Amino acid sequence: MEYFKKLLELLKLEREEDKKSYQLLTATSSVADRRANGLAWYPIAIRGSEMGRGDYLTVEVERTTHQDIVHQLRFGVSAALFSNHDPKNDRLEGTITWQSGNRLKLTLRTDELPDWADNGKLGIDLLFDDNSYDEMQQAVKEAESLLDKGSEGHLVQALIGQRPATFHHDLVTYQIPQLNASQQAAVEKIVTANEVAIVHGPPGTGKTTTLVQAIKALWKLEHQQILVVAPSNTAVDLLSEKLAAEGLNVLRVGNPARVSEHLMSLTLDARMAEHASMKEIRKLKKQANEFRDMAHKYKRNFGKSEREQRKALFNEARNIMKAVGDTEQYIADDVIAKAQVIAATLVGANHYTVRNLHYKTIVIDEAGQALEPACWIPILKGKKVVLAGDHQQLPPTIKSQEAARRGLSTTLLEKCVALHPEAVVMLEEQYRMHATIMGYSAASFYDSRLRAHASVAGQVLFTDDSPLAFIDTAGCGFEEKQDGTSTTNPEEATFLFKHLTRLSAALDTHYPVEQFPSIAVISPYKQQVELLREQLQHAPDLQKYGSKISVNTIDSFQGQERDIVYISMTRSNTENKIGFLSDIRRMNVAMTRARKKLVVVGDSGTLSQLPFYANFITYTEQHNAYLSAWEFMD
Repeated sequence: MEYFKKLLELLKLEREEDKKSYQLLTATSSVADRRANGLAWYPIAIRGSEMGRGDYLTVEVERTTHQDIVHQLRFGVSAALFSNHDPKNDRLEGTITWQSGNRLKLTLRTDELPDWADNGKLGIDLLFDDNSYDEMQQAVKEAESLLDKGSEGHLVQALIGQRPATFHHDLVTYQIPQLNASQQAAVEKIVTANEVAIVHGPPGTGKTTTLVQAIKALWKLEHQQILVVAPSNTAVDLLSEKLAAEGLNVLRVGNPARVSEHLMSLTLDARMAEHASMKEIRKLKKQANEFRDMAHKYKRNFGKSEREQRKALFNEARNIMKAVGDTEQYIADDVIAKAQVIAATLVGANHYTVRNLHYKTIVIDEAGQALEPACWIPILKGKKVVLAGDHQQLPPTIKSQEAARRGLSTTLLEKCVALHPEAVVMLEEQYRMHATIMGYSAASFYDSRLRAHASVAGQVLFTDDSPLAFIDTAGCGFEEKQDGTSTTNPEEATFLFKHLTRLSAALDTHYPVEQFPSIAVISPYKQQVELLREQLQHAPDLQKYGSKISVNTIDSFQGQERDIVYISMTRSNTENKIGFLSDIRRMNVAMTRARKKLVVVGDSGTLSQLPFYANFITYTEQHNAYLSAWEFMD
């Protein structure tokens, strides 16, 4: 089938590009470079080891320095333990089975640690994630094979447009008092759908609240386990927490990104630890580790009898671990069977503990950021799917430009919105932004259907403050600087903090420091963000609000909100080049983070080349929100 053949081709391109960039990053890089790029932990100390499933050994390690570096070592990824004495040869590959803070557990394909682990500095390297690509490829192939299988293939056929989406309206629906009309309509659409329902949730419209109520309603009606997935751990965590707070029995498969005690208590490990049969397991594990330790005593002096003795001890330890494995499986199955909701990332839905489970309903949150091949992993486990997200915000991150251009950046959510308009409910009331901040996005992306709820429509920082400002730097000589592929605008950054300092002084008379409004300073350009962070350090009058001001890229603010948002547009040149500012969905995210005030700083001459920005500037003029940077010059 052409549809899936193309998807497999695009996935192959993406895998190759991802692998190439991984190899470029690691081929000649030093351990310090890999650590800086988030691909390694170094140095580390081994804090303990125990026998795991099969003949595998699990070691727990802790990184001993550089705790503040953001890293990509996550639950489920492949990684290698290495010695920096001879990192090419002294290395053992395995899988990260747990990670939290500065500790992780690595399950290695060996039954004992080699001699080199006792001397020299040790580290953990992230390996290329072939496993996720294998899972995606397998899922796409399986989806294709279902097309000819009659009723078994109904869901796949509907999702790719070969059959209509159908609904059964004979179900009794009931009012959920805390929902507004469009949220209520979304819940009804989800409950009555046979194959697919779509919740389109623009910024601030309470998509998570709606999903939680819909999942509760599904459980009440069907009493069948529901699978809830999302592309990122953070999104899975948020839903897991909210569902658990509503009294549902949620099992979080994988490692939460946010290390809160509440979330940890939802994990399989925590649930198993509370199980009555765990005492027996701990006793057996202790025995197995004692046999293993005895076997290690024979490591140095080998004669025939020692070899046999060592072998016998290892066999004994293995037999005990087999009994442990069987008991653990029984406990895990028991815990999993009692859960009402299983929550995981898209690939995590295939984790070995839940791989063979099937569900009536699959809920995919943040579907606007999910790579389509990854969505097929959970979809194949269900009869009906709920896609929730906003295809007018950030698309998934794709490494291969060719794959993106040829269609990999078009999500399953977008395709289904186009194929099945009857399955879509858009949430129309937002609870975040002042009506003027919302207005331009509402008109540009949401057919002006978005309304501001009365509680936020008129909210401002203080009486007579304006919620919106576009500050035009045209003619000020704030030229952008190009350095390789990165763009910065130092003078624009300086100006932004000057303006923020003035605003803060005005706010001082209205707010004590502890209640000071939260502020985001955003730029689409990474280098400009670095520059802004540096300049913030040298803005003396802003230091006392340190914890209230965050500076970052647009992508890192997706899903977040602040009282005040400043956007540094950065581009200002005579060739009228705006580069990837032309990705207006990214700008939609930036502009809709603000609750009470949005300040956009940029050069109208350069920006107006794109109708989206020209119209935005006109919109600010209509709302008396257009200012020239000259007005603020000393």
